[in-house]
Amino acid sequence: MSLNALENFIRHLQAQNKSMHTVSNYQRDIEDFLGFYLADDLGDVDSDKPEEGLKNTIAKFSDWRIIDSQSIRAFLAYRVQNGISARTLARQLSAIRSFYDYLLLKNLVSKNPAKGVKAPKQPQPLPKSVDVDWMSRLLDQPLETWQDVRDQAIFELLYSAGLRVSECAELDLSPGLDESNSGWVRVLGKGQKERLAPVGSKALLALKNWLAIRNEYAQADEQAVFVNQRGGRLSVRSLQNQLDKRTIQAGLPTKMSPHRLRHACATHVLESSGDLRAVQEILGHANLSTTQIYTKLDLQHLAQVYDKAHPRAKKIK
Repeated sequence: MSLNALENFIRHLQAQNKSMHTVSNYQRDIEDFLGFYLADDLGDVDSDKPEEGLKNTIAKFSDWRIIDSQSIRAFLAYRVQNGISARTLARQLSAIRSFYDYLLLKNLVSKNPAKGVKAPKQPQPLPKSVDVDWMSRLLDQPLETWQDVRDQAIFELLYSAGLRVSECAELDLSPGLDESNSGWVRVLGKGQKERLAPVGSKALLALKNWLAIRNEYAQADEQAVFVNQRGGRLSVRSLQNQLDKRTIQAGLPTKMSPHRLRHACATHVLESSGDLRAVQEILGHANLSTTQIYTKLDLQHLAQVYDKAHPRAKKIK
């Protein structure tokens, strides 16, 4: 067996109408892997013609069967150390796996050593932040129905307090709102851990406006702060649907999500204050604090940072 196997694989891809870009990438990926695998054999490569020497060395390779899973993992680890992105590594592993599938099809090997190798995890990108002007367009909409008043309070809390959508939907009248008059709301976050989240002046006003009419639409025994048309707790799905409608109403050229509002809260406070720890505390990231119950000093510090940095925390005169 020789390089002809790789050449035939490339022809096989072309026969499947794979794009020139894909074919070129796959060929380069497999050659990169073989170059790594045969590194010990490249010591005698002519330094004046390294590319030609590499091709000649690969051409002498005669048995694809001796390559094992550990060699493929070592190649991926080496690429990680050289700063290659997870996306590129996933493609390279896919190329090697596809190549060995082809060799299996042609009875040139008895197993695919890449089959049990996992690609490095793709990093989860942060949601794109929303600038302050767009947030103002989203939140400063006319309130014509009782649902508009309710939604205003919801969206203000998501942005002003940096709440998770589940925290907002699960917010109860008590003890959740016990501290709201003083500019804080108590929420139950991940891992059933309580924290106090800051409520900006506009969010506080929106919340008071909603609570003033809430009892007219809520069932008598319902403890949820935010209720649906039947008087029961508003679901996360319904909350997202309402946000979609508000986004269209505001004429924003992008899809919004509750998490984007939470991320915008963090971004805007961080950009204005530079206080990463305060932002992490506001968002309730448990890995940065041994407790979610703040001391009086902690609350004073967070309040100072929040009041100075959040666009919707300015005091109403």
